[in-house]
Amino acid sequence: MARRVEPAEPLAGPRRRRVAAFRLGLSVESRDAMLLIAKGYQIVARRWKTPLGEIDIVARRRRALVFVEVKARDRDDDAAEAVTERGKRRIVAAAELWLTHRPEDARHDIRFDVILVTPGRIPRHVANAFDASR
Repeated sequence: MARRVEPAEPLAGPRRRRVAAFRLGLSVESRDAMLLIAKGYQIVARRWKTPLGEIDIVARRRRALVFVEVKARDRDDDAAEAVTERGKRRIVAAAELWLTHRPEDARHDIRFDVILVTPGRIPRHVANAFDASR
């Protein structure tokens, strides 16, 4: 006799919010990558994960290698405040690991940018938003 398969239980509560945030994050990062391409950047990697942290977008433009953090929030100020000191340290550590794996990229000018995303507004690209000094 065939076994009856019950429909999967719909996502609920915190898990649903995490899945929605993940999907929104992918969508926002895709649009931000397109923004960078329109500004003349070449996208080298997206969502590059390491044990030290994740880099949302790695891009090149002229002599610059740019590590981009994307923050989406309901308000512009909230998005800017979401780039914390701890987060900066994790991005810098991940960037150092990137350069360890790709020493040829060390000859580029290294920069850390942030793209702030809020509903109903054009994303704001903040070039050289922070540096690697600790």
